[in-house]
Amino acid sequence: MSLIFTIDPAKIKRKVSMVQKRNSSVPQPFPPRAIRILGAGRFGRLAAERLGKRFPRASIRVVDHREERLKAVERDFGLPTQTEDALSHLSRGEFSDEVWIIPAVPVHVAFHWVLNRLSRTGSARMLPVPDAADSQVPNPYRVEDGTLFASYATFICPDACNEPDDICTHTRQRRLGNLFEHLESIVLPGYGIVVVRSWQLAPGVGGYPAGYLAARLKVVEQTPGRYLVATSCRCHGVLNCLEWNRASSYFPERDSPVRP
Repeated sequence: MSLIFTIDPAKIKRKVSMVQKRNSSVPQPFPPRAIRILGAGRFGRLAAERLGKRFPRASIRVVDHREERLKAVERDFGLPTQTEDALSHLSRGEFSDEVWIIPAVPVHVAFHWVLNRLSRTGSARMLPVPDAADSQVPNPYRVEDGTLFASYATFICPDACNEPDDICTHTRQRRLGNLFEHLESIVLPGYGIVVVRSWQLAPGVGGYPAGYLAARLKVVEQTPGRYLVATSCRCHGVLNCLEWNRASSYFPERDSPVRP
């Protein structure tokens, strides 16, 4: 018995168009030439494995303060490592714009990096996210330090989700929207809103170029005051607030909005 396969040119054209559209939204350089994975725990290992396979020509380094975790990464994936606290490494280093940062530690990496940089030129402190933000995000969840989490999902997402543009990998239903766009619409009187988007480089693995992160910092640096800084992919986000002043550690109460 012989099987005859037919090729639908229109279907192939649509798929090619979707891939081109998806890649066109990713900041350059893409494919990445240099990748820094912050953390060697469960998600850091997933990132090392998947990015190593998808971008074999990229220079990939994994950073973690736990030597035993790094030894396992070297053994299992053959990648170079560096023993150092992930946040300290990011804050201390001067990365070229083309290096992709992959956060894989249980802290809001972009926010703490911005806070650290602002403290070099003035006084900066972390603030709890105002309660008014909760009603403006999907499925809000707070922790003790004032961090607010948001998500379109009411379930545990598969760690290999490839973040399709239009549908949810888990429910197969139409996507509710892009959370990184939704967070930009938050209104908090007296606060500027800055959203750091996380782009997916492999299933379940997201990050951003160092140059893009630096550009987000420049938005905050333009005007001292209070800011909500969020990092978000299409479905999930983490939000923190800060206040900074160039001249001193004095923080007057502010009521006027500072929207970049």
